[in-house]
Amino acid sequence: MTDNENKRENEDGSNNEKTNEIENVSRRKFLKSSGIAAGGVVGGALLGSLLGNPFKSEPSTKVQPLSIDYGETRQFFKRKSDFDILNFATETIYPEDEHGAGAMNLGVPYYIDKQLASPWGQNAEDYMRKPFIKKDQTSLNRGEVFLRGLRKLNEVAQKEHEDEFKNLEEEKQIELLKKFEADEVEMEFVSSAYFFELLRQTTLEGCYCDPMYGGNKNMEGWKMKEFPGARLSYTDYVEEEDFVALDPVSLKTQTQ
Repeated sequence: MTDNENKRENEDGSNNEKTNEIENVSRRKFLKSSGIAAGGVVGGALLGSLLGNPFKSEPSTKVQPLSIDYGETRQFFKRKSDFDILNFATETIYPEDEHGAGAMNLGVPYYIDKQLASPWGQNAEDYMRKPFIKKDQTSLNRGEVFLRGLRKLNEVAQKEHEDEFKNLEEEKQIELLKKFEADEVEMEFVSSAYFFELLRQTTLEGCYCDPMYGGNKNMEGWKMKEFPGARLSYTDYVEEEDFVALDPVSLKTQTQ
C-alpha cells in the first residue's frame, strides 16, 4: 500500500469518526430538547445519565407547546372585515353588563361561523325554489344572507355616519340595527328584516347553546341563568324542597 493510500485511509477513518460523533451529538441534542423527553417517562436527570449529558454547560431549554383553541378559527367567513362586523353586531344585540359576559366573550360569532359552514348554512335540507309561500322567503341561503346583510350594515353605517359599523358608538349601532329590524333598509333578493331576525336568533342561540357547538364559552351563559346544563339525571334532587344550585355540565363532558 502506497503512502498516499495510507493517508487516504487514515483521512477517511478520521472523517467517519467525526461524522459519527456529530450524528451522536445531534441525536442526543434532539432527544434532550424535544418533546420525547420533556415531561415524558424519560426525565431530564435520567436522560442525562443515559446519554452522558454532554450539554451541562448549556442552559436547559424546554419546548412549550402552543396553546391553540381550534374552536376559535373561522370556517365560513373568509374576510376578517365581515367577521369584525359580525362581532360588534352580536355584541350590540347581547352586550356585556353587570350580569355577565356579552356575545363576543361568549364566543357567539364563532358559533354563527360554524353554523354557516355547516349544511344548515347552505339550507341543504330546505326547499329553495320559487314560487315561495312566505312573503319574506328568499332563494339565498343563510350564508349568503349573512354576508349581504353584514356588508349592507357596514355600507349604511359609512353612508349615514361616515365610519365603519364597528367604530360607531353603541347608540348609533342600535339605531342602525333597529332600521334593519323595521325593514327600512333596501336589500337585493332578501329583506333587511329577515337578515336581522336571523342575526338575532343565532346570537341568542350562541349565548345559550351547549359549548360543544362553539358558543356559550365556559358555560357562562348557563351560569347567568343558573341552568344546570345537560345532566343525565336529577334523581338526587327531585325531593329537595329548596332550590339546589348546580354547576352546569356540557354534553361534551358527558360523552368523554
